[in-house]
Amino acid sequence: MSDARTAIAAAGRIVVKVGSSALTTAGDGLDVARLDRLVDAIASRVATGSQIVLVSSGAIGAGLAPLALGARPRDLATQQAAASVGQLALAHAYAESFGRHALTVGQVLLTSDDMVRRAHYRNAQRTFSRLLALGAVPVVNENDTVATEEIRFGDNDRLAALAAHLVGADALVLLSDVDALYDGDPRDGATRRIAEVTGQSDVDGISVGMSSSGLGTGGMVSKLAAARTAAGSGIPVLLAAAADAARALGPADVGTAFAAAPARLSARRFWLGHAAGTAGRLRLDEGAVTAVMGRRRSLLAAGITGVDGEFHAGDVVDLADPAGTVVARGVVAFDSAELPALIGLSSHEVPAEQRREVVHADDLVPLH
Repeated sequence: MSDARTAIAAAGRIVVKVGSSALTTAGDGLDVARLDRLVDAIASRVATGSQIVLVSSGAIGAGLAPLALGARPRDLATQQAAASVGQLALAHAYAESFGRHALTVGQVLLTSDDMVRRAHYRNAQRTFSRLLALGAVPVVNENDTVATEEIRFGDNDRLAALAAHLVGADALVLLSDVDALYDGDPRDGATRRIAEVTGQSDVDGISVGMSSSGLGTGGMVSKLAAARTAAGSGIPVLLAAAADAARALGPADVGTAFAAAPARLSARRFWLGHAAGTAGRLRLDEGAVTAVMGRRRSLLAAGITGVDGEFHAGDVVDLADPAGTVVARGVVAFDSAELPALIGLSSHEVPAEQRREVVHADDLVPLH
């Protein structure tokens, strides 16, 4: 068994994500039998001493039947209406199902704003920590009832990856209607199942499409992105079918395992790289890119060639190479109005009162 699978099988704290298509059926709403099987698998793992955080899609899907909606609505207002009805049904179903195992659930509804704002991020950490300490199973979903296009996660796969780091998980398990990662459409008999992903080269050239279930917003694209985000920050990931939940949360001998990077990012550096919203962009010359990416040095004014957007000291900004590709993020030490006068100046040319790093190395996270 690979190191990743061994780590997942032994994990003390796990984030489990389940997709809409694994819990709901178009036209029929929530499938309680499938939900019960998932809960049974989670309860079995909890019984071994592990802590589980469940990121569950399905609120909108669960609200379709009660509102006599034949398919997932396209407009935001109707999606929010379906979520407001479906979230109650979903929460009630989980409470009833976990109750069969004498387990208490706590509902946690998040918007991406709760990840982007550092204070909200810390508050969410405290809430999860207390729920787990009290023996509850947190059930997490995007707050679809109030989320708008500007503040949506886009899919719960990304939310699960962010939550895994936020709660200090030892593993992330992504469950859906697909049993593994394939190098093409799994419905094509010629495609190859990929059992292990140990690095970028294992997924280079893979063609993955979007979900066709009509119930979820994500597909293999979002799952692969989420797996890479979590694994790259030091958390092993297992991608498997919801029908295989018992084995995924047991010996972890199903699906595709993603090996974790050797070192785990600190909570602050992970937030900077993956959760924080950016207020602007600094364009860098080749020398600055090499210093920032290759030598992990601070960004100085001499290496900046341009400033985009309006921001204030303390905001998070993107750092882009000469081709315009964002290569890093960091906390900027100057307002956007101050920087144009400093562009290209060497340290001794910068006025004494402004003689400091534009982005300090401790507040900078390379993205590649």
